Order: sequence, then structure tokens, then C-alpha cells
Amino acid sequence: MAVDYLVIVAYLAGMLAMGWWGMRRARSKSEFLVAGRRLGPAMYSGTMAAIVLGGASTIGGVGLGYQYGLSGAWMVFTIGLGLLALSVFFSARIARLKVYTVSEMLDLRYGGRAGVISGVVMWAYTLMLAVTSTIAYATIFDVLFDMNRTLAIVLGGSIVVAYSTLGGMWSITLTDMVQFVVKTIGVLLLLLPIAVVKAGGFGEMKAQLPTEYFDPLGIGGETIFTYVLIYTFGMLIGQDIWQRVFTARSDRTAKWGGTVAGTYCLAYALAGAVIGTAAKVLYPKLGSADDAFATIVKEELPVGVRGLVLAAALAAVMSTSSGALIACATVANNDIWSRLRGIVTSPGEEHDEVKDNRAFILLMGLAVIGTAIAIDNVVEALTVAYNLLVGGLLVPILGGLVWKRGTVHGALASVVVGGLAVTVLMATHGILANEPVYYGLLASLAAYLVVSLATPATDPAVLAAWRERLAGRTPELPSEPVAAPQ
Repeated sequence: MAVDYLVIVAYLAGMLAMGWWGMRRARSKSEFLVAGRRLGPAMYSGTMAAIVLGGASTIGGVGLGYQYGLSGAWMVFTIGLGLLALSVFFSARIARLKVYTVSEMLDLRYGGRAGVISGVVMWAYTLMLAVTSTIAYATIFDVLFDMNRTLAIVLGGSIVVAYSTLGGMWSITLTDMVQFVVKTIGVLLLLLPIAVVKAGGFGEMKAQLPTEYFDPLGIGGETIFTYVLIYTFGMLIGQDIWQRVFTARSDRTAKWGGTVAGTYCLAYALAGAVIGTAAKVLYPKLGSADDAFATIVKEELPVGVRGLVLAAALAAVMSTSSGALIACATVANNDIWSRLRGIVTSPGEEHDEVKDNRAFILLMGLAVIGTAIAIDNVVEALTVAYNLLVGGLLVPILGGLVWKRGTVHGALASVVVGGLAVTVLMATHGILANEPVYYGLLASLAAYLVVSLATPATDPAVLAAWRERLAGRTPELPSEPVAAPQ
């Protein structure tokens, strides 16, 4: 294992070094939060794929393959579909907005009064998303060093917090590109073929396993539908995803670079399911399906290769964790704290926004590590995150993009009613039940339509400014959203 340890330590040291290098480039708010909005197609595609394919997609995707066979690919597959839909239909318009957060978009579209409430919901989503990735460190470090769970979370979380705090989005972008390459080599080019060969090839896998393991819909139609609602639609509206769209050099980069990343996700989904299926042949009686990834890596891969594949798993976890962390801090600072304090920075006023955002990344990072130590169930934490996101924010965000009759009162009602409905239903039906997202989304839609139609239409001046912003004919927003015309 000495060689494996060396590979992992070198990888972690490299992440910290890139964080330090990124700090030299993050001189302004735009550089720190959205990498100066100048990523080209190659870097944009790699970083977008890295952030959406995290620990749940890697370790969880293999676990679903172990439990359900090839149909276990559906969870990650719906993530890829969501990224494709975002890239093809919405990313160009989102990139042209030149904002920093989803709540700023809502303020622009509806007139400047939706930010704090929507920010609180988005903050809860990004916090829980970062927590789920941080929890996953325990699994990987346990395989590597037989490490205590709490110590593993603190170690992995501290590294992510360190490089994210130092250089912001530039550091995260650089590390994500490395993580994308490591994941591609470790999972797709090494673990996938080795797992299939060790299991005796596809012929032997079919002979050893029940036929439903090779049924594309074996996981169940209702489960697939729920995945679409949660993950496909979640990809359309998450701050962590939008903040990557904001880094694109142009709307064309956002569209085509995102399409490449989405296609990559589809291949990654199938790879994870096949690896899990092979693990079922090799280890049919594992205590937990989520142990499949760690077991097949530990038992079947040669020294050195094992270290690289475990580095790939760390890369998957760290890419999502860092992206969710900077999204969480951006929302907490720009959408909640600054608004509650009533801070509006005038053009001539000195205000170190990089320092402020760096402090919030550190603060939110500590909160994420503490929450991850207290929570043990990754699936439940991830479900809470996406239920809140989809139930509370999907309707007002997509409604604002496609329906001009939507109003600020309808948007606020949609956020509040949908968020409360999801929360109550998770408490009464269970976090993993399907009802919270089903009925929460319907309640949110009903509130949006009814209240929007019952209240005065959005000020024409606000809509005119919104159309100019969508067309890319206005400059980037100042530090805080401009107040709506009275």
C-alpha cells in the first residue's frame, strides 16, 4: 500500500498547491466567484463534468449498479440529461445575465424583492449538497488508512476548505480540471475494464446474475420518474451549477461546452452501473451496496493502480464538495448577509469583496464539516437538498425564464408554499418518500400560477431591463442588485 499512499498524498498536496496558485489570480469579485467569466470550451466542459459527478455519482452509482444492475445507471443518467437540457435550452441566456447568484436573477426578473427568501432556500440546498460530499470522505479514507470517521471528514474537508478559501473559483477550476482527468483515467479507463475482466466478461456476468440485472428499466418506473424530478430538474436551477455557467467565456461556450459535459455524464453513468454489476458477481454478499466501490478497488486492483482509482474517488468527492461550498458561501454572503445588513456599495466606496467572500467560504466550510460529522446518512442528506431545491425554487426560476406574466408575489408564494410543503411532507412521510417532491412541486406550481394571475403584472420597465439583460446588451451587475423601479 506504500505506493498507493504516495499517489494519494501527492494528489492532495497538488490540490493545495493549486489553491495557492489560484490565490494569485483572484484579485476581484468576478475573478474570485466566477473565474473572471473567461473559461474556454475545454476547461469549461471539464470543470462542469467534475462538479456534477461527485461522490454520490461515483460511489453511489456503483452501489446502485451492485443493487439493480445496469438500470442502476439511471440516477447519474438523469443528472446528465439535466445538464444537457440546461446547456441546450437555458445556458446561453443564463451566461448573458452576468450575475453571481440565482437570487440575483430572480431580482432582475421580478423586480428586486425575491432575493432573501429564495437565497435561504438555495443556501440550505448548497449546504446539504456540500455536506453529502464531505461525508463521503469517511468511506475513502477508511479504505486507505483505516481512519476514524470524524478524522477522515475533518482531513478531507479541511483540504477542500483550504484551497477554496485561498483562490475561490480559480483554485476550484484548476483543481477540478485535474480531478476530471483523474476520474476519467481512474474510473473509465482503468476500473471499468479491469472490473469486467475480473468478473469473467459480460457473458459470465449474464450467466451469474438474474435477468433483471440487465433490464434497462429494472430499477422501476416510479424511481426513474423521481430521479428525473429531483436530479434532471435540479440540474436546471442549482446555484452550484449556475455558478459554473457564469464562468463561461461566451454563451456559445456555455451551450456547447455544457453539452459535451452532459454527454460525458451519460457515459459515466453507464460505467458506474457496469462496475457495480461486476462487483455483484465477484462479491455477491456484501453488507451494503455502497461498499461495492471500495471493495472492488481494494481487492481487485494492483498496487499503484489502486491508489490512482482511489484518487479518482477523492477527485469526484472534492469536485462536488468545493463547488457546493463556494456556491453556499456566495449565497450566504451576497444573497442573505449583505441584504440583511442593507449594504449597498457605491462606485466610489472602498470595499474588499474578495476578503468578504473568502471569509464566508471559511465560515461555511467549518459549518459543512461540523454538519457532516453530525449526520451519517448520505442519501438522506442529498434527498433533503434536492427536495428543497426542486420543491421551492424550480417553478419561480423556470417560470421567470419562460412566462412573462409571472409576478414577484407569485414567485414568493411559490418559494414559501413549495418549501413548506416539502418540509412538512418529509417530516410526515419520511425523507426518502416520493410524496414530498411530487406534492411540493405541485403546490409550488399552483401557488405561482394563482398568485401571479391574481396580482398586477410585473412593471414593464423591469421586464424591459430583463430582456436587455437576457440579450447581453447591459454590463455586469454591481455588487448588489439594482433596486426595482418604483
